[in-house]
Amino acid sequence: MKTPIIAAGLVTLASVANAQDTLTVYTYDSFVSEWGPGPVIEENFEARCGCDLEFVAVGDGAEILSRLRLEGERTEADVVLGIDENLAEAARATALFAPHGIESPQLDLPIAWEDDLFLPFDWGYFAFVYDKTRVETPPTSFEELADSDLSVVIQDPRSSTPGLGLVLWVKAVFGDDADAYWESLNDQVVTVTKGWSEAYGMFLEGEADMVLSYTTSPAYHLIAEDDDTKAAAAFDNGHYMQIEIAGKVASTDTPELADQFMDFILTDGFQGAIPTTNWMYPAKMPADGLPEGFETLHEPENALVYLGAEAEAIRNEAIEEWRAVSSQ
Repeated sequence: MKTPIIAAGLVTLASVANAQDTLTVYTYDSFVSEWGPGPVIEENFEARCGCDLEFVAVGDGAEILSRLRLEGERTEADVVLGIDENLAEAARATALFAPHGIESPQLDLPIAWEDDLFLPFDWGYFAFVYDKTRVETPPTSFEELADSDLSVVIQDPRSSTPGLGLVLWVKAVFGDDADAYWESLNDQVVTVTKGWSEAYGMFLEGEADMVLSYTTSPAYHLIAEDDDTKAAAAFDNGHYMQIEIAGKVASTDTPELADQFMDFILTDGFQGAIPTTNWMYPAKMPADGLPEGFETLHEPENALVYLGAEAEAIRNEAIEEWRAVSSQ
């Protein structure tokens, strides 16, 4: 949901690194899978830095922040990759991050982004994905979903950034009536998983009619599998936006290498991998643009998002409204 000047900086900084330097990056499980962006990004960055890039998978996005809080300044992480805008203020409050040092980054986001601590690396819209061979008439709103007999799999907002995105999406649409909506949807939710990968796997195995994912998820099936049977339900309520971010850990013992990686995030070596491995929109459009197939995706007319302090102010309330109903 990332320029010749940056590239020149990479060449200069590369002389600082040597084969013994290791950069440790905490991220989420699917990012480092063999089909995720991790392997491509690791190869591309190591070719530039002459170092060892080590990704450490830490569950889902919210779990990354929880682990960082637990470890504090003793953490082995040099960079954190994969929390999102809904957790940015909570991450800022830990005082464990240092400014990314990139002045006026050129980003291709649908909204303005000004943050000297966290740098976007991709973005997208949450959506309920379904199989067209099993669901002939998908819901066109939250209300239609609750009134249907469709089964859905969602993720826990306490451990998963998509799960957190969903409760904030519901809050943005229903406001003070969010708890009443969760009550109406409760029967459709067959299970709540810890993270996205487990939920999407259950959907693919036919254990639910729909799964909370992204409007971009069908692109994977279309491009990688030549399968056009998956689609994202377009909601009249609008779709909640996610911006995934990276941050430099203040206690890093390789600050020059961490700075080099933060610069690298905005280059084609990183951004070019995002559309067809993380299946999201790049934060900085790569030179080759988006691959064929992305033009078929649903583009919401109404984008919903909470940023900064606003997201932090309602996050706990939104989670509690969901939890109170889901525990019944």
